[in-house]
Amino acid sequence: MPISRGKLLGLQILVAVGVFAFWHVVTNWSVVGDVKTMRFFFSTPYDVIVRVFSMFMEGSVYRHLWITLVETILAFVIGASLGIVIGFWFARKPLVAAVFDPYVKMMNALPRVVLAPIFALWFGLGIWSKVWLGVTLVFFIVFFNVYQGVREVPQVVLANARMLGMNERQLLRHVYWPAALAWVFSSLHTSVGFAVVGAVVGEYLGSAAGLGYLIHQAEGVFDVTGVFAGMVILMGFVMLIDGIVTLVEKPLLVWKPGETKTV
Repeated sequence: MPISRGKLLGLQILVAVGVFAFWHVVTNWSVVGDVKTMRFFFSTPYDVIVRVFSMFMEGSVYRHLWITLVETILAFVIGASLGIVIGFWFARKPLVAAVFDPYVKMMNALPRVVLAPIFALWFGLGIWSKVWLGVTLVFFIVFFNVYQGVREVPQVVLANARMLGMNERQLLRHVYWPAALAWVFSSLHTSVGFAVVGAVVGEYLGSAAGLGYLIHQAEGVFDVTGVFAGMVILMGFVMLIDGIVTLVEKPLLVWKPGETKTV
């Protein structure tokens, strides 16, 4: 059912207002517990917004934002590129996929937090240890989606394309790639958040700058307002990058009907 952009935006804002209203009630009235205790654990929406505003006004957050942005973009681009290329390769080479299948599953099952200290040992405490931690999160999401998307191409479509004389390069360009494109962008939307997670977790475990470092600092002195302020900035950060992915996606998938359309 088509929905206007204004109405959709209004509903999204309504959800945000509802969350902040509930947060405000919980931390300002004793209906769910002692107010001081609730504020100690959850701060208040007003205090968090004031802290976020002051961080941007003072300019203290920009350096940390830039470092996290660079780490996130590098992790996202490297992980997505490797996932797309290897996903296509595995989908087009069943023998290769069968041989490496157990090893891919084993590597995907490894907790990424365990890899963080290893990457720090290999690449130091600079940005690259965070980048490669993010790559391990992004890669598998994109890889499995691309692999499945290529394999989902109907055999009837492939048979018709071959009957029309298409070679392997033409099949890749006109059949496999369009079929997998929706899967690719679905995985990219998910992996944006994971690229940020990789960067922030790496900064949290060992860094001298970045949003993860700011959150870790605030947590170390029980500054709950600072922790929530960092989380709010992170969420806005992820939404901004996801919005850029959406801008790229729309013209490429304009042919594909969606379940919910905006007009």
